[in-house]
Amino acid sequence: MGKIKLALIGCGYLNEIVANALKDGYLPEYELIAVLGKDSNRTKAFAERHGCKACADIDELMGMKPDFTAEAASVKAIQEYSETILNGGSNLVVLSIGAFADREFYERVKNTAAQNKRRVYIASGAVGGFDVLRTAALMSPITASIGAQKAPASLKNTPLFTNELMDITVPQQVFSGTTKEAIAILPTKVNVAIATALASAGPENTTMNIKAVPGFKGDEYKIEIQGEEVRAELNIYSRTSAIAAWSVVEVLQNAVAPIVF
Repeated sequence: MGKIKLALIGCGYLNEIVANALKDGYLPEYELIAVLGKDSNRTKAFAERHGCKACADIDELMGMKPDFTAEAASVKAIQEYSETILNGGSNLVVLSIGAFADREFYERVKNTAAQNKRRVYIASGAVGGFDVLRTAALMSPITASIGAQKAPASLKNTPLFTNELMDITVPQQVFSGTTKEAIAILPTKVNVAIATALASAGPENTTMNIKAVPGFKGDEYKIEIQGEEVRAELNIYSRTSAIAAWSVVEVLQNAVAPIVF
């Protein structure tokens, strides 16, 4: 029996980790066959490092007939490519979960996957506990809230950033609203929140507060859910975004494992 064909969308830091994990034996059932990136030179260099084909567009990527396509690129990439990938016969692993804050798009992708008998795997990114969240939501209606701490500099090039944030000496709240509102203004910064919301109360019904913390490095999330029978708190700190890439590796392992956690 041949190996499972894996294609990657995105050729940056995160998929470099995924590709190296494959080289290092973490995914022995898979072979990396192709990569698609926004910058052709970087894509070609990535392909040369990892012994796969550099593709110029999504049609060329799907022409390689991947069994799994793992995305670590952008919300826009998921919006543009998801249905093509599923219609092309590939399962899809998603990191840019913010795309699914759009309920209509989420339902369309779900229906496309079902019609093609394929699956969309939501990688946990920098947060875990999806099993607890989903179980609690099945038992009774729940409320969910997320508190996030971020370094002031990490908010640069977003509507939340002001120069004054670089001089704060105590934590300052910079956002309060729903996760759907958060992803609209921070499309690359709060994928964790959307994943949590999808697994629990929904993007429109999950509240989020973001604080800028002086001297802080990395990301920290505190997730709280409350139901009639279950109350849970999850605290997750990650110094870098590497955990997001390793969550893709974990999804790929679980997809073929005889025992699934």
